[in-house]
Amino acid sequence: MTPRDLFSRWEDQQAAYVAHRENRFQVMLDVLGLHRPDDPTVLDLACGPGSITDRVLSRFPRARAVAVDHDPVLAELARSVLESYEGRARVVEADLAHAGWSSALPAWSFDAVLTSTALHWLSPGQLLAVYTELARLLPPGSVLLNADHLRFGDGQPALRRMSAEHDTAVRKAAFAGGAATWEQWWALAAEHPRLAPLTLERERRFADRPPQPPAPLEFHLAALRTAGFTEVGTVWQYLDDHVVFARR
Repeated sequence: MTPRDLFSRWEDQQAAYVAHRENRFQVMLDVLGLHRPDDPTVLDLACGPGSITDRVLSRFPRARAVAVDHDPVLAELARSVLESYEGRARVVEADLAHAGWSSALPAWSFDAVLTSTALHWLSPGQLLAVYTELARLLPPGSVLLNADHLRFGDGQPALRRMSAEHDTAVRKAAFAGGAATWEQWWALAAEHPRLAPLTLERERRFADRPPQPPAPLEFHLAALRTAGFTEVGTVWQYLDDHVVFARR
């Protein structure tokens, strides 16, 4: 199985867990195009195997991107997937849970930060710290787009129930159609000769990272304002799946 094959399996696997995943990416790219039509410089935060960067560089032939992740397996897969873009992409390993992670980035001026289905791994305090570090890093006028499940709380039980039922139905249909589960995909990655040697390092890096309580939409918006972003809101929503926008 080539890296591109494994990447495609990742895309199918993620679509099983994120309904209308391609729609959220389309919205993010549309906003990026409206903000910087020709040659955006993008920071792909918690990039996984490069899903956002691959789409950005394909849609914007003069764009360049830095893709950042703490997972050594996914970062290495991203390097393989993005090498076809001939220098327009760089992959950096950095841990967003620790202050100063942005020091690992090249000295580029970023027009936008894009991230998807990733920042929920951070605690509320870590999330605020990441937003604050981004506000210091980004020049005025740049934008941030964060696509993620932002769960409904106890005060919205009907919406929470419907969202959970919809997620279950989407997963069931995707798995019936041949998509790998999260566990099955990682089993495939562990068999790949380029990635297998990195699996133990991955286990070490994430050994002390318990699941975090979900941060609702209101927390993200408030944290972005506190961090120093001047305009915040949502540009897309489907049930509890949102694309949050912030302007520096």
